[in-house]
Amino acid sequence: MIKLFVLLWVLSIPTSVSTGSHSLWYLVTFIKGNSPFPEYSGTLMLDDMTVGYYNSDTKTHISRGNTTNEDGLFNQEDDITIRDRLYVYLVDAFSPVNHTDGLVVYQLLGLCELSDNDIPGHLIIMSALNGSTIDEIRYFNGKFTYKGPLKYTEHDSDPLLQAYLWYHEVFTYPICLKTLKSYLKKRRTQIKRRVKPRVRLIQKANSDSGGFRVSCLATGFYPRHINLTLLRDGQPVSDHEITGGDLLPNGDGTYQMRKSLEISAADKHTYTCSATHLSLDNKLDVTLESGETFKQVISSVLVVLSLGLVLLTVVAIIIWRRRHSASYTCDYSSASSTEDSVDKT
Repeated sequence: MIKLFVLLWVLSIPTSVSTGSHSLWYLVTFIKGNSPFPEYSGTLMLDDMTVGYYNSDTKTHISRGNTTNEDGLFNQEDDITIRDRLYVYLVDAFSPVNHTDGLVVYQLLGLCELSDNDIPGHLIIMSALNGSTIDEIRYFNGKFTYKGPLKYTEHDSDPLLQAYLWYHEVFTYPICLKTLKSYLKKRRTQIKRRVKPRVRLIQKANSDSGGFRVSCLATGFYPRHINLTLLRDGQPVSDHEITGGDLLPNGDGTYQMRKSLEISAADKHTYTCSATHLSLDNKLDVTLESGETFKQVISSVLVVLSLGLVLLTVVAIIIWRRRHSASYTCDYSSASSTEDSVDKT
C-alpha cells in the first residue's frame, strides 16, 4: 500500500525531463510508526529504470537490472546522511499535527538532469507528508525557485534558507550530476534501446448509450515519450471529447497509452489513430473507415452461417450413410433367406 502511495505521488510530479535529456532520481520513504516496512528505504532510478535499492533493515545498496560492475557508483554513506537529515528536517520541522496515534509517511524526491550534450539541467528536490507536498526546490542556471516549508519564509535574507540552498547548490547538485554521468556510461545500452509501439484502433458497441466507443491504443513501446493522436476526418479530436490518455507501465518495462471517444451509431466519420515515437522513422497511422463495424458484423454472421451449413452437411452425410448401410443390410438378409428356401426345396 505504501509503495503504491509513493508511486502515485511521484507520478503526479511534473518534471521538465525531455526526450533529449536524462535524469537520475532518488525516491526516499521514511515511515514513523509501526509497520511491516523498513523505517527508511530509497530507490535509485535512471530515467524510468530502477538501478538500485536501499533499506534500513539490510543496510546495503542493491543494484537492480545491471549487467556490469557498478560497485562504488552510489555511496552508501549518502543514504545514512539523507536518513539523518530527513529525520531532523522532516520529523522535527514539519510535524504541525500530533501523529502519535497513526502511521506517518514522509517522502523525499531528488532528481537532476543532464542533456545528451552534457549540459546540466534542473535540480529538483521535493518533500511530502502523507502525500501532500510541503517543500519544493528547483535549481537551474544558477537560480533557485523555492516554495518554503512551514517554519521557513521565502525571503532571500533568511539565513537558514540560504544555508539550505547553499548546501544543495554546492554538494547535492554536483554529486547528483557526477553519479548520473557514471550510470549513463554503465547503462548506455539499456537507455538507448528503442521498442516500436503496436498501434490499434478499436471500435466496440456501447450498450449503455447505444453507440460505439472508438479507442486508439499504443502499447509495448520504449522509451515512454509518445505522441498519440485520435483524428476525425484527418483533424485532431478535441481534448474535452477524449477520455484516457494516461501513460501506463507494462510488466515488461515498456509502456502503453489509450485514448477513447464515444460516438453515435449513425456516425459516418473516418477515424484515424496516429502515433509518433523515437523508434519510428515516420508517423504510424491506423484508420477505421465509417461503416466498418457493420461490415465486421456482416462478416461475422457470414462466417457463422458458413460453419452452420458445413455442420448440417456433415450431419446429413452421416445420417444418409447410416440409413444406406441399414437398408443394404436388410436387403442382404432378405436375399439370403430366399436363397436358403430355394436350396431346401
